[in-house]
Amino acid sequence: MSREDTDPAAIGAALYGLTLRAVRRLPREMSLTSAATLATLDLTGPRRITDLAAVQAVTQPAMTALVRVLEESGLVERWGDASDKRVTLVCLTEAGTAYVRARREAGVQAFERLIGELTADEIEALAAALPALQHLAELESQDQ
Repeated sequence: MSREDTDPAAIGAALYGLTLRAVRRLPREMSLTSAATLATLDLTGPRRITDLAAVQAVTQPAMTALVRVLEESGLVERWGDASDKRVTLVCLTEAGTAYVRARREAGVQAFERLIGELTADEIEALAAALPALQHLAELESQDQ
């Protein structure tokens, strides 16, 4: 294996490019920010609008408008926080959960098709890298 193959910048560039192309290929019934907000709620559970705005790097008024559209679409709902009556939490509805899971499954299937075109050695290399990729995902999710 050459030094270029183990260079973190080269690995990062390959992962970023692959992810970007994969995201762009998914169906676009809604904006990427809307889909990412739904995915965040699916992964982390109910969140305040201010938290969602920070995670998605948008303003609170922009997130409020986005949540209103998602609510009108039946994908999220707002609940009061039992521990603090001043707080409103945004939660996925059953339809929102189904949407996120279907979108995730479509992404998995797209990668499965591509992996099916690799050689056995390439598939083995990806399988060997799986623990590191899962750890990367864990590290990234700590930022949310």
